Amino acid sequence: MTSCLLLAAGNGTRMRTDYPKVLAEVLNVPMLAWVLGSVIECGIKNKCVVTGYASDKIKSFLELNGYDCETSFQSERRGTAHAVMSAREFLNRNLEGDVLILGGDSPFIDAFTITSAYKQHKREENAVTIISADLDNPFGYGRIIRNSYNDVCEIVEEREANKEQKKITEINSGAYWFNVRHLLDAIGSISASSLSGELYLTSIVSIFIKSGFNVGAFCSPDCTIALGANTPEELEKLNDIAKRKLISSFISRGVKITDFDKVSISKNVEIGEGTTILSDVIINSFTKIGRNCTIGPGIVLSGEVIPDNTNLVCLESQNYRSEEVKYAT
Repeated sequence: MTSCLLLAAGNGTRMRTDYPKVLAEVLNVPMLAWVLGSVIECGIKNKCVVTGYASDKIKSFLELNGYDCETSFQSERRGTAHAVMSAREFLNRNLEGDVLILGGDSPFIDAFTITSAYKQHKREENAVTIISADLDNPFGYGRIIRNSYNDVCEIVEEREANKEQKKITEINSGAYWFNVRHLLDAIGSISASSLSGELYLTSIVSIFIKSGFNVGAFCSPDCTIALGANTPEELEKLNDIAKRKLISSFISRGVKITDFDKVSISKNVEIGEGTTILSDVIINSFTKIGRNCTIGPGIVLSGEVIPDNTNLVCLESQNYRSEEVKYAT
């Protein structure tokens, strides 16, 4: 039995917004929705979102969008281990299984990585399997420390790492598979960091090793799974990465996109093989475009269904409203 705990209590002060950080949008879709989409794709039914700052906004988002999730409130933000402790009731109801713990602000975590890490978790009979990634610039991330046998020894946070440890490029993505019973037995033993005063979930690695439990790390082939955003500038970078990923996926499926920089495509869009997207085109979520169409230039689509073999042109080059389009089949 599997379950999922999503950590979404942060207020994202540096994002300069009144909304929780996890509701900041990448390609017009909140980061939390990206993460939930991957969890749902994996078939994980039991889900709990740990809320904190502006919890009413997160609860409203979950309800309005039909997500079947429990919520748990973290009254104080004292670190990731403290966030997990706030969901103890949820974990106790899922005691005889494994729980996936994710940050709600990591939009690129994907179903392949989640399922591949879980297969390793079960194969190695691990108490925890860390989902890691290899970054050219690992600054700011916890480092995965391995011994001469390539076994995981510990995770060292950036602020506590020494000079040699900071050279390590394998980092902790903040996503884990845990055996729930082992997690609950050990989490109360975590001590607060002497530097930050926070309770780090990563501290549980050394506790497990001392107890003789297996600890593993699955290094994802996609380094972007670790990326998140704490500032508007970092959010803009996520949007650029997401745009390139999305457009590349459409191109690989036979869609022609003539001007990358002058096309905007949101998440949850369908485009059929053989279709050409011209410049100055905006395609918003839940639009469905058929096969062998030509769209643009100067078209905005927001949820329309475009039949196969349609040429869609703008009647007035100065007006890009979707109501001002002409269908020519």
